[in-house]
Amino acid sequence: MKTLISAAVVGLWAIFLVNLMRITLRVNGLNHTVTVEPRESLLDVLRKQLGLTGAKKGCDMGSCGACTVLVDGKSRLSCLTLAVSVEGMDIVTVEGLGRGGLDPLQEAFIRNDALQCGFCTPGQVMSAKFLLDTIPNPSVEEVKYYMSGNICRCGAYPKIIKAVLDASKEVKRNG
Repeated sequence: MKTLISAAVVGLWAIFLVNLMRITLRVNGLNHTVTVEPRESLLDVLRKQLGLTGAKKGCDMGSCGACTVLVDGKSRLSCLTLAVSVEGMDIVTVEGLGRGGLDPLQEAFIRNDALQCGFCTPGQVMSAKFLLDTIPNPSVEEVKYYMSGNICRCGAYPKIIKAVLDASKEVKRNG
């Protein structure tokens, strides 16, 4: 009986090991070679293997926006993105903004008190980054539309909108 159980355990491990893949992800300007399961989300790889915990696992279903990152300049929900599907693409997390200091968008969030508990803030900032990269001088309605995929359970929406509009002024001055 003990031999059968041992064989079953070894067989299960063999299944898991056969499916592992080595991929290289370019995150925040650096290449990282990681070993992943084909079904592993980008969010899990960022958090567990690369130690980049800015993107949050809020719902794990693509409903809250807390895991938002940029992939080749486009907003993506990392909980719904397979890590293997973004190999060779440029991935930017909230940790990759403002190298050597805060990004003007991050400064605007602080200046406008657009964060309360802070859990959703990285996703909010990354969605706002995509918006401002796409539309440097957005209207209030455009901000609401682009930010609509991000849930703030504290209800800081008016301050978040104000922060994004404030940051757009900085983009306009420097852009």
